[in-house]
Amino acid sequence: MRSRSTSPSAERVEDDLVAAIRDDLRTQADPSIAAGQQAYMKSAMPFLGVRVPAARRIAQSHGRSIRDADELRHAALTLWDEARFREERYAALALLGLRALRGDPDLVPLIEHMVRTGRWWDFTDEVAHRVADLLDAFPAEMALIVRTWSSDEDMWMRRLAIIAQLGRRERLDADLLREVIDENAADPEFFIRKAIGWALRDAARSAPDWVRSFVASRQLSPLSTREALKHL
Repeated sequence: MRSRSTSPSAERVEDDLVAAIRDDLRTQADPSIAAGQQAYMKSAMPFLGVRVPAARRIAQSHGRSIRDADELRHAALTLWDEARFREERYAALALLGLRALRGDPDLVPLIEHMVRTGRWWDFTDEVAHRVADLLDAFPAEMALIVRTWSSDEDMWMRRLAIIAQLGRRERLDADLLREVIDENAADPEFFIRKAIGWALRDAARSAPDWVRSFVASRQLSPLSTREALKHL
């Protein structure tokens, strides 16, 4: 990620925010669950032993009072890049969901950076919600970006493109979903096939007939098909 220049006062705000989040994470750490968390996530980075919802609450409680989007983005990047424990990265992702950053187009390079360096499903799936916010705010511009991601060499960027519309319901861009799935339908990777089924299952909440028709007209993997039609 490219660094940026900041005023001394802004840097102090960011440093204080990062320090406060780290301190609270360590205060709430439970070493008795840390090893199990690390094993479950197959993570090389150790855990402190803070459950994900608690890590989110810590980050949001400290970041909520900051209105400067630039300061929040930079604090999130610092937490992410300098993380020694996985919960610091969960906290960084939580900062991206604060109101000051909701639908902020400057999140796009940060989202890409997190997915490309995180390279696992927990990070990719969490940050997908921020892409959905951006699709709501800038539908045409973000659709172009998501289409580009759908053919990226990085499998996690392709997964992000597929699940980018989770929760959009009646705001679903069915053409975009069709295109990103068609781009990846032949991929044998489990995390891609699972993502396709998940995205279609979620789309079926608002467009069940479209999902049935789409699945019937494609040769999706058994996993994708089963997931897509689970509640239909």
